[in-house]
Amino acid sequence: MQRGRGQDRGRGGGSRGGPGSRGGPPSGSGGRGSPSPSTYGYGGRGGPPSDRGGYRGGDRGGYRGGERGGGFRGGDRGGFRGGDRGGFRGGDRGGFRGGDRGGFGGRGRGGVFAPDRPATIDARVTDNSQDALVASLRSLRLADNELPTRPDFGTAGLPIKLRTNFFPIKVPKGPLFEYDVALEPAANNKRLRRRIYDLAEQTDAWKKAGLTGKVAHDRSAKLIAAFKLPQPLVIKISYTEEGSEEMEHKREPKEYTMTIKFIQNLETGSLTKYLEGHPQYRGYDIMPVINALNLVLSMHPIRANGGGVMVGTNRFFHPSPEAPPVPLGGGLEAWRGFFSSVRPAWKQLMVNVNVCTTAFYTPGNLAERLMAFTNASFGARPAAFVKGVRVKTTHLGYRKTVKTVAKVTARQHKFNAEGLGEVTVEQYFAKKYNIRLQYPDLPLIDVGGQKTNYLPPEVCIILENQPFKGKLLDKHTEAMITVACQPPNVNAQDIVGRGLREFGFAQTPPPLNAFGISIGTEMAVVPGRILPPPVVRYQGGPLAGVDERAGWNLRGVRFSVGARLEKWAVLLIQDGNAQDEFGGPGDPELQSTVRGFADMCRRSGMAVEPSPQAVVAAPLPRKQPEDPLRKQAVQRIRETLMTIRPKPRIVLVVLSNGDRHVYSGLKHLCDVYLDVATVCVHAAKFRREKGQMQYFANVALKFNIKLGGVNHELGEGNMRWLLKEPTMLVGMDVTHPGAGTVKSTPSIAAVVASVDRRMGQYPVSLRLQESKKEMITDLQSMMQERLEAFRAKNNGTLPSRILVYRDGVSEGQFEIVLREEMPLMKAAFERFNTPQRPYKPKLTIVICGKRHHTRFFPTDAAHAAPDGNPKPGTVVDRGVTAVYEYDFFLQAHGGLQGTTRPTHYYVVRDEIGIGADQLQGLTNDVSYTFARATKAVSLVSPAYYADLACERGRCYIHSLLQGISDSGTTATSGSGKAERDSVMKEAQRLWRFDKSPGAVGGVLKETMFYL
Repeated sequence: MQRGRGQDRGRGGGSRGGPGSRGGPPSGSGGRGSPSPSTYGYGGRGGPPSDRGGYRGGDRGGYRGGERGGGFRGGDRGGFRGGDRGGFRGGDRGGFRGGDRGGFGGRGRGGVFAPDRPATIDARVTDNSQDALVASLRSLRLADNELPTRPDFGTAGLPIKLRTNFFPIKVPKGPLFEYDVALEPAANNKRLRRRIYDLAEQTDAWKKAGLTGKVAHDRSAKLIAAFKLPQPLVIKISYTEEGSEEMEHKREPKEYTMTIKFIQNLETGSLTKYLEGHPQYRGYDIMPVINALNLVLSMHPIRANGGGVMVGTNRFFHPSPEAPPVPLGGGLEAWRGFFSSVRPAWKQLMVNVNVCTTAFYTPGNLAERLMAFTNASFGARPAAFVKGVRVKTTHLGYRKTVKTVAKVTARQHKFNAEGLGEVTVEQYFAKKYNIRLQYPDLPLIDVGGQKTNYLPPEVCIILENQPFKGKLLDKHTEAMITVACQPPNVNAQDIVGRGLREFGFAQTPPPLNAFGISIGTEMAVVPGRILPPPVVRYQGGPLAGVDERAGWNLRGVRFSVGARLEKWAVLLIQDGNAQDEFGGPGDPELQSTVRGFADMCRRSGMAVEPSPQAVVAAPLPRKQPEDPLRKQAVQRIRETLMTIRPKPRIVLVVLSNGDRHVYSGLKHLCDVYLDVATVCVHAAKFRREKGQMQYFANVALKFNIKLGGVNHELGEGNMRWLLKEPTMLVGMDVTHPGAGTVKSTPSIAAVVASVDRRMGQYPVSLRLQESKKEMITDLQSMMQERLEAFRAKNNGTLPSRILVYRDGVSEGQFEIVLREEMPLMKAAFERFNTPQRPYKPKLTIVICGKRHHTRFFPTDAAHAAPDGNPKPGTVVDRGVTAVYEYDFFLQAHGGLQGTTRPTHYYVVRDEIGIGADQLQGLTNDVSYTFARATKAVSLVSPAYYADLACERGRCYIHSLLQGISDSGTTATSGSGKAERDSVMKEAQRLWRFDKSPGAVGGVLKETMFYL
């Protein structure tokens, strides 16, 4: 599926260093595809311009700032390691079809889960008791840093019943007893601590103290007991390495002393009162008890003899004959496991259980796995694969953790060996161990601690049950989707079957029984509603209708506001793919294809200059290992574009393939240096007759919006509330560097905002900021830029209402948005004060969460999509939502495959005073205005735009995200202020921060160039 904005959705950057060079080969020419500014023509880009967790209502991975769960490895944003952006984007992401970003089909057959089983909504939800609480909270006066309470429940739409992957948990009477665990000498390594705990559990002292099956611990510093332990409690452990019985030279056991010291009683009565909605318990911190219960629930799946592996927070993987690992190629395999997290709901504590998938190393010979990985993709670097993997040596039997890849091979590296003199590693293994190396030209690996200790990879065996922590290659990602993308009935059956068994929820084994905890085995049933789709308008009137998957087609319609397509050019990228590429600028097929596309733009309502002012080709130099970022290719593109005179407004770029380095370099070049808009198409799809009109129409969507047009808008009835008074819709997001990036690579923040009554155009303010900081540092100036743009387009009028959709915040940080970001927004408002009147618009802030594990399953086919997912417009605000606060789940889109993921909307500030029906309906409606698609999308459009803008910003610092730095800092090195400053300076140079803090200036600055 064509993506429309590059192949690199990863948000996590690339691998970690080249053969021997931890940061890859010397990068040569300046920036990556960004020669010094003076080498770019067009005289620069014009003048200066005028960064989920907690419980808080139910989502985003573990608890409070826990891991961001969800995707393939839960960590970062997108890719398929990072959580979500979808079901993979829950099934949207426009591309050219307004279609899906999706996968390659799950293997199970879709359908409604348990259609014949009775579904009765929980009585706690139907007895109107929560309505009474909501009514009683209306009179509360809230402080500025307090989250608003729910004003009411939604009633609009068709009422339905939904199963959800939450199971009731019986709160133990308590108290629970919390202890601190200290080790002497200290053990700073997770693997070491885990081994010490496993050995401690086997000691007589552990058993004599009655701890077996009656305590839970995190294999670190915290222990929860079901009864009061004797004090002082000291356990001595004789430490031996795991697998030491197989070693040729055994080490002496090391003594560790474990001291278990009482901290506090954790009473559970206040948690019960919180769940029952006692107003005085609204601010009660339930987290200590919740965290303790999560610890208790985790003990059975990771018990020492159970073979379970915990990855990140609350995600557990078990080797199972029912779900054996699926090979991904390139030395990796996919494991399907389960997530669990205790969550509060109205009058009921719940445990949320979901399926999850992650990549593990395929056990076996390290050399063979390493070669498979590096051969799987151009530019795949060995260090990215081996860093942190545990291996067992075949010649001596000891176990080690690999630190990195050396710069030398077994044939090159020489050292002085006792009794052998100076030898190469190859000679040493032949003489000392009678081992003839099969791969002497592979780089050595370093398994040393403080000192280097080089080994040939072929004498190392990758140990079992190890999650891969690097960034997946594109090939892995594609294969991963096939495994992870299963339909709802398959996932639901996995959850209630294998999931509950592996967690022990069905059996209540120790330590659950010792704590008096029991868990229901039936999914909770909650009420939902299906909201009607809005009226979608084009020029001349509304569409005939939206289909059952919340989509429509462009046949016979004209854009609401057609832009002028003039001063445009075509650039052919020639990259050795003769099968798909056009013959060259003079190719008659190219000329007729371009004419056909221009004609589609005209029929869609644009004013079109019939033929481009120039058609040029850029034959790219071949891929070379010493140029992994393809800087030479980007330089060739620059030289080719410079031949076009006068400078074009927009360039249609016909890509040869999906090379993400070429794509990122091209966008960096044109956005930041040349100030020229670009739209990329794939040659194979652009020229293919089948589906060509649909493809042209979807490319026309991008041309029109980038040139300032409006593709479609909402009908008058759906716009009524927005037009009552001047209203600005705002989207905000922060994206962070992921695995394999240069250490301290900055995060990127984006703020987009509407500028017109049609809510069609959303220009952006972009910024670099401190690495991995979630709050937006420069929000005051960014909001000020957005307000100035609104005023410029509205005859000097400023908005009196501002509705912010904030993406990218984990649950534990909702209050921080109020404490840190809201004052910056208010400070921006103050800049527009006049002596006659202060500027005080009403501000509402809604956080959008996709990194959560809540899923809904229709109970009957009549209210389900054909694949068994909920229908578009499904909204839930009872049963598994916050007890006191204002939140709801909405699935606006129709999923294309897999199990759709609703978005969790959480109101953290509401000065406008938007009721539940109004906010839920508006959010659903605005999800239909996404300009790049002809369908509703899974994340409300302003937040989605901010996400795409962040993604575009990643193209500008692509080299750092790929783990390559001009300063020599790499993905595995660099720390301290000097290194951080050095990386930030390099990022600012790539960003051209001195020209514009927002990277993009000139004519592109106030356009939607990022779509």
